[in-house]
Amino acid sequence: MKTKRMMIIFISIFFIGMLAACNQKGEKTGSTNKEVNIGYFPNLTHITTIVALENNYFNEEFGEDVKINTKTVSNGGLFMEAMATKSIDVGTVGPGPLLNFYLKDPKYHIISGAVNGGAVLVSTKESDVKQLSDLDGKRVAIPVIGSTQDIMLRKALQDVKLKPTTSGGTVELYAAAPADTVTLFIQKSVNAAATQEPWGYVLETEANGKLLLDWDEFAWGKESTNTVVAATDEFLQNKDLVKAYLKAHERAITFIEENPEKSQDIVIKHIKGLTGKELNKAELKAAFTRLQVTTSVNEQVIQEMADISEEAGYVSSNNIDGLINLSFLEKKTK
Repeated sequence: MKTKRMMIIFISIFFIGMLAACNQKGEKTGSTNKEVNIGYFPNLTHITTIVALENNYFNEEFGEDVKINTKTVSNGGLFMEAMATKSIDVGTVGPGPLLNFYLKDPKYHIISGAVNGGAVLVSTKESDVKQLSDLDGKRVAIPVIGSTQDIMLRKALQDVKLKPTTSGGTVELYAAAPADTVTLFIQKSVNAAATQEPWGYVLETEANGKLLLDWDEFAWGKESTNTVVAATDEFLQNKDLVKAYLKAHERAITFIEENPEKSQDIVIKHIKGLTGKELNKAELKAAFTRLQVTTSVNEQVIQEMADISEEAGYVSSNNIDGLINLSFLEKKTK
């Protein structure tokens, strides 16, 4: 009798322990599912994320049980570092930094396109650079080493048989924040800049810059992938969250295509709220014509970017198999 009573107590304790463990596991899963960290830049080329935030598309698609945290960064390197430390789960970034990190640690993926174009090459008036080949021996500003604009510039230089000094060539690349390039132009510290919008147009209007290559001519032209949606392996494990993000992303693209002026006003308001600086509406409107919002991704262009990145010595391999995962986007749009 005593043995039977002890056995019942033992079984009861065992099941209570199992229930507690299951409950703890469920709570843990619930907590991770209820929080999403979205990253982006306060730039025009991140307009899809900005519009989705301002129009509450993310809130509507994720639902009230999901807490949305946002993080803004000034360049792709910082974005990817934030992803590596789990400060960002998903968001918009240039493919250059993304593929550089992927080739070192393949747990980051492109799950959709966001913006094609949106980057230009502008020269200073004093440099007397009239065509791409005139950059021989000149200094060109880029947002950061390894950035998408860095890779695009290297692609453009290849077409006229020029190389950066870091690759044994004659063109010096000078890393500087896009917002600082106006000062660099005025101070004659650089001869040109490969930059994203609206900074290209700002250089033309405020620093007397000359458009050397427009967005449809620079590097891969209209196929130049400037911004993509990136996500971590961990985020992709929750299919519902991935689908919700992409649905909000696509709603933003539709809104931008149908309401260009309202979209520009949203960007002006949003960036002013983040930085305290108000973008010039005329400048933004002109810059807006130099990009195309999209969910598509040109995989051949991304591969060429990886080839150039390897040649530049940024990565030791150009094997990007697995980097691009559009399966969630394809399922969502069927």
